[in-house]
Amino acid sequence: MLTRERVEALGLRAAMALPQRVQRVLGGRPVVRDGQTLAADLRLMLLLQRLVRERGAETLPIPEGRAAVRRHSAATAGRQPIGSVRDLRVAGLPARLYTPTRDCGALLLFFHGGGYMYGDLESHDAPCRFLAERSGVRVLAVDYRLSPELPFPAAYDDALAAHRWVVEHADELGVDPARIAVGGDSAGGNLATVVAIEAARTGLPLAFQLLVYPVTDAVRDTDSARLFADGFYLTKGFMDLAGRSYIAGQDERDPRISPLYADLPAGMAPALVVTAGFDPLRDEGEAYARRLAEAGVPVEMHRFPDQIHGFFNVVGVGRTSRAANAAIAAKLGAALS
Repeated sequence: MLTRERVEALGLRAAMALPQRVQRVLGGRPVVRDGQTLAADLRLMLLLQRLVRERGAETLPIPEGRAAVRRHSAATAGRQPIGSVRDLRVAGLPARLYTPTRDCGALLLFFHGGGYMYGDLESHDAPCRFLAERSGVRVLAVDYRLSPELPFPAAYDDALAAHRWVVEHADELGVDPARIAVGGDSAGGNLATVVAIEAARTGLPLAFQLLVYPVTDAVRDTDSARLFADGFYLTKGFMDLAGRSYIAGQDERDPRISPLYADLPAGMAPALVVTAGFDPLRDEGEAYARRLAEAGVPVEMHRFPDQIHGFFNVVGVGRTSRAANAAIAAKLGAALS
């Protein structure tokens, strides 16, 4: 028997596969803000979510919210081919290693998004498969500890420990220590930034950082935070809950929480900073890219102006998000090949 969730997922997949001209008609008037036009397939996806009254994870009790995030991710995941997948433990944490069919011998240590409260190996399985297979780079996803049960610095400590473990076990993993990168999306992008900072300070090898709409400033006094506070998947309510749960009364400007305020050390790894036009986190991600550049770090900043927060997970339906993710994978592969 088909469940309601399965029917909705099938409906979403069918809608996202429609010709673009049909999506434009069904999605209603174009959404234009800050000189940007929202992609037609994403406009239709957001409309369908409103029609079925899909509740945001932040409106549910934490266990139900975590299940909702996995369900949302599964609806846009599709079936992503990959050379091989292996579960293992990294610094005592659950982890999953994705090895592409054409393996270039480099590795990306990856931390998932979810506001430090949600997300796991399952919620980001599809984008990790997609990224690995399209880039030729192995992806090692790590399941760090979540708030509110374990607030800051639990996730921070886990991220640093995971990087140390990968460096120490590079031979066992079969990767070149000089071609280890770190990356993540949203909260995971935040953890990737602090790993990159600490790697430079401590002299641990790190070749590259992939930051997809990273959290860099918990103060969040930006135009994008106000412009896109509601209606574009990531909401102000979600961000406020994430802040209360993870920061839990600590200083919002602590550089381990908000790397935009960090004193950046010399020798940091080159970075690709990716942002989405319709994302509350857009401005802080781009501000961090500018800080990296000012500190002498080789950095490329790339905004996808028609995308929303969460597009990194949309690899199995639609066209525009999948194309954006393919471009990210190509840049990762080029950086580490």
